[in-house]
Amino acid sequence: MRVNERIRVSPVRLIDDSNNQVGIVKTYEAVGMARDIGLDLVEVSPNADPPVCRIMDYGKWLYEQKRKNKQSNKRQHSVILKEIRLRPKIDDHDRDIKIKRAFKFLDKGFKVQFTMLFRGREVMHFEHGFEIMEEILQTVNKVAKIERPAKKAGRRITMVVTPTGK
Repeated sequence: MRVNERIRVSPVRLIDDSNNQVGIVKTYEAVGMARDIGLDLVEVSPNADPPVCRIMDYGKWLYEQKRKNKQSNKRQHSVILKEIRLRPKIDDHDRDIKIKRAFKFLDKGFKVQFTMLFRGREVMHFEHGFEIMEEILQTVNKVAKIERPAKKAGRRITMVVTPTGK
């Protein structure tokens, strides 16, 4: 969009401040009409033949566009994924603490990804890791549903749960 002095094409198709088509006029006449009203002449469609210009308050229009963008961004809800890392040799008490943290995340509406990391010879016992993941799932099953079941990926097992709608 071009405003007043930047419009170099003449003649232009003019639309006045109340959205009525005035017709085809010279650019300097359109600029004069806009100044008389105290508004701006804005080139709306530069590729049309002749280009279309509108008399409007350009600052007010920019402000409204920014507000619309802000409102649309407010309505967007981004889902945050929180990760909880475990090891196969984790103690029961330590696992319970991590599960409590998962409950807090789920209460706040976050998705939770449980990741179990295997090192060295621990890789030989993936079935133990799947058992721990199943126990975790049974525990958080009250407030969450499984989105991605426990799955082996390289030297780790991952599982994602999401909060259930209350």
